[in-house]
Amino acid sequence: MFSKQILLIKFFFLIISLSILNGCQTNYLKIPIKFSKVDIKHVLLDSTLNIRALEISDNMIYNASSVGEIYSFSNDKTDLINVVQYRSKIDSILNPNVRSLAVYNKNIFTITIGNPALLFKNGKVVYREKNDKVFYDSIDFWNEKEGLAVGDYLNGCISVLITRDGGDNWNKLDCNLFNEPLTNEGFFAASDTNISIVNNKVWLASGGVNSRIYFSDDKGKSWKIIDTPIVQGESTTGIFSIDFYDEYNGFAIGGDYTKSSKNTSNKIITSNGGNTWKVVANNKDPGYRSCVQYFPNSRGNSLVAVGFDGIDISNDRGNTWEHVSDESFYTIRFLDEITAYAAGDGKISKLHFK
Repeated sequence: MFSKQILLIKFFFLIISLSILNGCQTNYLKIPIKFSKVDIKHVLLDSTLNIRALEISDNMIYNASSVGEIYSFSNDKTDLINVVQYRSKIDSILNPNVRSLAVYNKNIFTITIGNPALLFKNGKVVYREKNDKVFYDSIDFWNEKEGLAVGDYLNGCISVLITRDGGDNWNKLDCNLFNEPLTNEGFFAASDTNISIVNNKVWLASGGVNSRIYFSDDKGKSWKIIDTPIVQGESTTGIFSIDFYDEYNGFAIGGDYTKSSKNTSNKIITSNGGNTWKVVANNKDPGYRSCVQYFPNSRGNSLVAVGFDGIDISNDRGNTWEHVSDESFYTIRFLDEITAYAAGDGKISKLHFK
């Protein structure tokens, strides 16, 4: 009887030990990868292409061009590319310049950058705005019903459109919602990454003479405006791209696209949900970049930045960076932890990080 109890106790401790060991192994396997290289495979090369907006949804990759063409293909069949031409004969716009794109439940949204502003849902115009100074830069969604598009200063404040019915109808927010509007403030239509959304929260990164963060924690019903230490003061300076890993940790990048090698105060980070920001990697490369994204499942440690001067990676939350390619891109999105698609002037490409 006594020996039986001894055996049961030993068996119990063996099970506990194996469980602990298995837990340790699981945690070990979840330690984020440190990236230092990238392999690039071009999906499409065409000298007439100019793409600043790219989205990935349900294993499909979507791209919007400067002449209103929507390119789409499956990650499994990158050689089969579908092209749809968006246009509005009513507005005499046959090749609209679009630099923003959102895809939700296979619904495709994009908006033009010029006058008139035309917001398309699956190729149909669902919103029009006419003004000589109208300019929309980016679009994104919280969920299948609620989304927003952002544009430059017009008639008293920045332009923010909101939909609450899946993109069938859009309403422009009243300037009374925004304290201290600044005339010389807008957004850069460089990579469709002026907006970052996590759960109900959204951060908008403005740029130009003034470069600030517009924050809402209730899906655009109320707003708080936050100053940033990023380089600003000229129409060509400020934040060009923002990304949040979670509700607390975010990163923004930019600079001066006319002085792309300048790396002073062009990278900023927050760990408190965007309430305060600090400059990192000051006077260190990279210089101007048009898009920054967190690596998925990296615990917020790893970032990639792209621009017309190449690709750079950080594995320590943006404090130091490694230049991994001179390949030029405007924008990038991740398919999984190590695979991304990027697009730019004349190309759409698949990137494999390692």
